[in-house]
Amino acid sequence: MTNLKGGLSRTPVYGIVTLFAIFAALPFFWALITMFKEDSDLYTPANNPFLYNLPPTLEHLELLFFRTQFLRFVFNSLFIGALVVVITLVVAVPAAYSLARLTGRWGEQLGIAIFLVYLVPPTLLFIPLSRVVAILGLQDSLWSLVLVYPTFTIPFCTWLLMGFFKSIPRDIEEQALVDGYTRLGALVRTVLPLSIPGILTVVVFAFTLTMHEFIYALAFVSVSAQKTISVGVTTELVRGDVFFWQSLMAASVLVAIPVALLYNLFLDRFVAGMTLGAVKG
Repeated sequence: MTNLKGGLSRTPVYGIVTLFAIFAALPFFWALITMFKEDSDLYTPANNPFLYNLPPTLEHLELLFFRTQFLRFVFNSLFIGALVVVITLVVAVPAAYSLARLTGRWGEQLGIAIFLVYLVPPTLLFIPLSRVVAILGLQDSLWSLVLVYPTFTIPFCTWLLMGFFKSIPRDIEEQALVDGYTRLGALVRTVLPLSIPGILTVVVFAFTLTMHEFIYALAFVSVSAQKTISVGVTTELVRGDVFFWQSLMAASVLVAIPVALLYNLFLDRFVAGMTLGAVKG
């Protein structure tokens, strides 16, 4: 009887969550349906947008894969994302640890100051950064984005990791130091293993920020073979006033599915990392 009452009391909560889940999934479902629709089916106002009024077709996938450089755009984005994640971790982990452990009461203020750099909009920074890219001779190159993207991933991830490192008791490090480890050894053997949820969170955030960035990719790269997916798909499939909606939706779905699987694969660690950072940050 108690279980029945408890279940009934949670019914409104489940109902709200279900409605929210349907609302959140509706754009993805519409994109999935649209990618297989014929033009006459999509552009006829009387047709139901969530049903196939005409037989589905694969011609828009053929356009995406064989008449654009979609696979090249995906490779470019993954290549840049992987390098930026590595650079971000190499810089942000020691920076966050130093601010959380070695700077005393000034560490938090310095961390906030670093985070404020992340809040500067790219529309103000791409002009001076374009000068830097030109001086280094990296125009129309993937390396220009590898150089520029850490300017916004490192500040944010450093600030985020500070909360994770603060959540780890100092006693663990001090015990490692007593046992004869150096500060670096204590960091590697005690702090980093306990910070795995936070590090995975940083990896996901850095990779996501890199994948969906648009302004820098548009400003610094104009050669089609060097474009990322965020810029390449839109420039290839929006030609003047002609929008290839089905192919655009197909590109969105094909990119979203692996990202969604990745999020779900690490969901438990991701939530644990966010919780630790929120409590102690």
